[in-house]
Amino acid sequence: MENNYQSTFGMIGLGTMGSNLLQNIADQGYNCSGYDNDINKVEQLNNLNRQNIKGFATINDFVNSLKSPKTIMLLVPAGKIVDIVINELLGVINKGDIIIDGGNSHFIDTERRSKDLERKGFHFIGMGVSGGEEGARKGPSMMPGGDAQAYKTIQPILEKIAAKDNGEPTVAYMGNRSAGHFVKMVHNGIEYAIMQLLSETYQVLKKGLELNDEDIHDVFDTWNQGRLQSYLIEITTDIFKYKKPGENHLLLNDIKDEAKAKGTGKWTSQAAMDLSVPVPIIDIAVSMRDLSKYKDLRTQAATLYPHANNLKYEVDKDDYINKLEQAFYFAMVSAYAQGMHLLYCANIEYDYKLNLDLIAKIWRGGCIIRSEFLEDIYRAYKKDHELEHLFLDDAIHKNLIESTSGIRTVVSDAVCHGVALPAYSAALGYFDNFRTKNMPSNLIQAQRDYFGSHTYELIGEEGVFHTEWKNINS
Repeated sequence: MENNYQSTFGMIGLGTMGSNLLQNIADQGYNCSGYDNDINKVEQLNNLNRQNIKGFATINDFVNSLKSPKTIMLLVPAGKIVDIVINELLGVINKGDIIIDGGNSHFIDTERRSKDLERKGFHFIGMGVSGGEEGARKGPSMMPGGDAQAYKTIQPILEKIAAKDNGEPTVAYMGNRSAGHFVKMVHNGIEYAIMQLLSETYQVLKKGLELNDEDIHDVFDTWNQGRLQSYLIEITTDIFKYKKPGENHLLLNDIKDEAKAKGTGKWTSQAAMDLSVPVPIIDIAVSMRDLSKYKDLRTQAATLYPHANNLKYEVDKDDYINKLEQAFYFAMVSAYAQGMHLLYCANIEYDYKLNLDLIAKIWRGGCIIRSEFLEDIYRAYKKDHELEHLFLDDAIHKNLIESTSGIRTVVSDAVCHGVALPAYSAALGYFDNFRTKNMPSNLIQAQRDYFGSHTYELIGEEGVFHTEWKNINS
């Protein structure tokens, strides 16, 4: 390549995601530049021998290769590294240039960076990217938020590299400031919830129904042909048939039962608690990943509190799998509903200007939580832009009612047999409280007033009240 090479798009961070996304952009005919402080990654990019991609080992050479106004995307680990890279960039770029943070940054950090960079005269976009390695290369779902003017500048590029659903790109402007990263955070929270539900389903199929791996594969494969069709069930199906070359058993059975996490699920729970929005399936999914890490403690407890020999379900397996399908549908709907309710409430609190049907629309392709059910979510919010909660949609209401017997059977049987299904149980408990006109929370208010003089409100009367509870007439 010539020394006067000029590109349209720059990428800082040439790991798997950054390199693949840059190649995706180059596939669309754009000249691209890449930079990483790891010289090996720069060399790997240049070894692709593509005429419209060039890697640079210094940030000055990288920035000088970009046309003005410059568009630079960061795909680096969330946290302090993002701030370090941005500060380094500010010394070599000009006001009016565009910075895109495409990592899994905490929305609180994005909020701060958005305001700071706007004040300094730079355009900033915080953009969630979902789809993993394959999505980055072939078409992700992207959730940009922040500077609306900057989005219009990069919109043609993003729409070309995005996954397509029904011929439409799975990218759209989410809203003000940190909106893009907040939406991606909730996406990941829903992802945690569904993955936990799938692991619990595996528990029922393996320990309760005593199905072998091949039969479990067939269950997930069948489900993926119907209303449960989703990327997560699709990859679960693949996992249940993967064997290492020369091996006669699943790789899955060699993997430790200690789940890792990068923090986005925890952030979702924290954000929900800050907004007083209940998301119990996401909460329990985070907690179960944490519990899985305490392998030594669990091993000791397994000896002290052994399971009785009653894990096996004495049921018609085919009939029970149908009930389990109902239960999974019910809990999956609840997971999406809790996430969408969090977005609804965050939109009010943070003035993001979110469009919930648009979010569901771009999640239908490219992203990790893409599923057949997202079409129902899209229709629900398209029909009613003010819909506060998915449980109130007529079509979803009908399907939930038809699935309640399945989840009640699955949860109650699990309790009786000592099979842990915390996410399924959370889904059912959330639903039963959601549909309860009078919760027993009046007792909690009385208790709070008793020990802390926190006051309470009365039915049919204005104002707040306090009682000296110890002055009880005998």
